[in-house]
Amino acid sequence: MSLARSVASFSGMTLISRVLGLVRDVVLARMFGASAATDAFFVAFKIPNFLRRLFAEGSFSLAFVPVLAEYRERNDHAALRSLIDAAAGSLMAVLLALTAAGVLAAPAVIRVFSPGFADDPAQLALASDLLRITFPYLPLIALTALAGGILNTLGRFALPAVTPALLNICLIVSAVWLSPRFAEPVTALAWGVLAAGVLQLAVQLPALARHGVLPRPWPDFRHPGVKRILRLMVPTLFGSSVAQINLLLDVLIASLLIEASISWLYYGDRLMEFPLGLFGVALSVVILPTLSSQHARATSDAFVATLTWAVRLGVLIALPAAVGLAVLAEPITTTLFQYGEFAAEDVRMTALALLAYCLGLPAFIGVKILAPGFYSRQDTRTPVRIAVLALVANMGLNVLFVLAIVAWLAGGDFGEGLFATLAAHPGAHVGLALASSASAWLNAGLLWRHLGRDKLAPTPGFRPLVAAALGCIGMAAALITVVPETAWWIAAGLPVRIGALVAAVAGGALVYGLVLLAAGLRPRQLLRPV
Repeated sequence: MSLARSVASFSGMTLISRVLGLVRDVVLARMFGASAATDAFFVAFKIPNFLRRLFAEGSFSLAFVPVLAEYRERNDHAALRSLIDAAAGSLMAVLLALTAAGVLAAPAVIRVFSPGFADDPAQLALASDLLRITFPYLPLIALTALAGGILNTLGRFALPAVTPALLNICLIVSAVWLSPRFAEPVTALAWGVLAAGVLQLAVQLPALARHGVLPRPWPDFRHPGVKRILRLMVPTLFGSSVAQINLLLDVLIASLLIEASISWLYYGDRLMEFPLGLFGVALSVVILPTLSSQHARATSDAFVATLTWAVRLGVLIALPAAVGLAVLAEPITTTLFQYGEFAAEDVRMTALALLAYCLGLPAFIGVKILAPGFYSRQDTRTPVRIAVLALVANMGLNVLFVLAIVAWLAGGDFGEGLFATLAAHPGAHVGLALASSASAWLNAGLLWRHLGRDKLAPTPGFRPLVAAALGCIGMAAALITVVPETAWWIAAGLPVRIGALVAAVAGGALVYGLVLLAAGLRPRQLLRPV
């Protein structure tokens, strides 16, 4: 029950942030549309954001939390404080150096991640200027994640979950209030990112002080706990963030495609990230300290029960979320984004990207849930090997799917040259989303297989799987029957769109829930590990 309450608390606070995130994206789409300038901002934001997930939510947290939980179980408060101080100082030292290098070499970094920008000097210069502003966000948000990891280990999930809302608030304010004051309006968004980093760190500090764990950063790479964290981080730098690496590879190739491809992928990914962040990340964050403590106490039965509960709950949430998003892709995109500079063609292209991401949503959530089964045991080698395989597969599938789609769109005619053909046909970006989904399934499947070899594989049961499948079929049939065509949504006004979308989502959820009840599942069966 405590796990269920923690997930509910984390998800509730995350919901606030995600709703604000959707408002943010609506504002950005309305004011900036999909253009070369927005492509430049999204790249400048993705680079430090990728490193944030690598160091904060990815590699560092997955190495730091298990070691911190073990220190808390086996040592006194002074030892715990010593680890926190040394880890915070060491992390800060590394990230300040990385930030300085990123700011100085901004044009080179942009060329690496988006080589297509090199053909447009103005876009390259804009992206470089924006990156110099956004890069200092990295150390600020990484320290925020360290603070969140400490609070999560202490069983405090609400504040770390709601803190990301500050980023969305800052970007909304920057878009509405600051952007008209800049010669290049998207520059205001970069300053909004930096301001958010300062605020997100500041709001965590009082909570740490109340619990007596406010870090006093002092680099100490020879501290035994820091050494263990670093050893665990070396492989997880690659493994824990494979999804983020995939997204950056998507950006690299998308920069070679028709203008606005990066923006279409961004908006499609943002919609997919809503259930992923609301449920997948919540389950991952909540079970990691619990699994780490269970491993430290050598309670393998409880370990498997916790993992099984998380997978079962993940299945019952991920499948309807994927089906619902897929069926309602164009209505959702139209309702949220089709205003101002965001054209009907942008709706169609964004919805196609969302459809492709939906195919992998259950796998993305599955990876979030299964990976803590390794990191909690301080086993980083296995998920790294799996992540590398998935990454290599994604790279190959990126090229394969994009070329196949372009060949189909162009009727097999590459007479103007490969790059000219790539840049002439809208729709090729869907191949990048499909490749990410396929590699996520490979990643999740291999994680499950290796947990089975360690006799720790979760067993969600046959009944929940069948119930979820039947519920999704019933929900999809109901939505397809009653939801109007896209032309109706485009012609409708904002209040009508919102009302119809809320009714569709609520109706689909009701049908799904009724099918689960008819299949014999009850809420009490989902609230505790068994």
